[in-house]
Parts: sequence; structure tokens; C-alpha cells
Amino acid sequence: MTNSAEPVDPGIQPQRGVKRLLAATRSSLAGLAAAWHNEAAFRQEAVMAVVLLPAALWLGTNAVETVLLAGTVLLVLIVELLNSAIEATIDRIGPERHELSGRAKDLGSAAVMLSLVLCALTWGWFAGARIFGP
Repeated sequence: MTNSAEPVDPGIQPQRGVKRLLAATRSSLAGLAAAWHNEAAFRQEAVMAVVLLPAALWLGTNAVETVLLAGTVLLVLIVELLNSAIEATIDRIGPERHELSGRAKDLGSAAVMLSLVLCALTWGWFAGARIFGP
């Protein structure tokens, strides 16, 4: 087993410091771009985030409420990215149906659903308090 800090190719030296940070940032941005181009659910949730993140500033009456509102929206995006990574990995393994592949995809989908439920409940709670009073 190789140490994760060591390069796969012994002729390539691992990046350190700012170069590593820049390379990691490029990889992260490439992942976001891939999700945007290949995942309809991610696009829908990202559009939702563009609306809800500024709304969190309005709806939250203090820093904690604002962070809870924004955090649940960002959590949905994070879980969707992880679910997409699971699906891509399963699809890479092969197109044939397998019980464990189906279970992995279903578990990822369930995680997205639960993050959406958490987001909806959080927003519903604070919106209800704002509209109907405490």
C-alpha cells in the first residue's frame, strides 16, 4: 500500500505549499464545473442556492440563524457532489446491474434526500417564525 503523501509515479515529486493549494483549488473548480455540466440535480440545487444564500441574510435575525440557513443550503450541494462522485465511481466500474452498486447509489440518493429535508425544515422553521412571529 502506498502512502497517500507519496506520488503514484516515483519520478513525480509531490507538490507542497502554495503550489499544492493552487493545484487543489484547480481540482475543486474542475469538480464544480463537471457537476454543473453533467448533473441536472446539481444545477437545480445550485440555482436554488443562488436564491437562498442571499435570502439567508434577510431571514436570519442573527449570525447563528444566518449560518444555519446558509449552512443547510451548502450541505445540500456538498451531499449532492458526494452522491455524484459515488454514482460516477459505480458507473466507471461497469454498466452491469449489481445489488451492491444499486445499494450504493440508493444510499447516496437517500443522503441527498435527507439533506433536502433538513434544509426544508430549517427554512420552514425560520420562515414560519418570521412570518407568524415567535
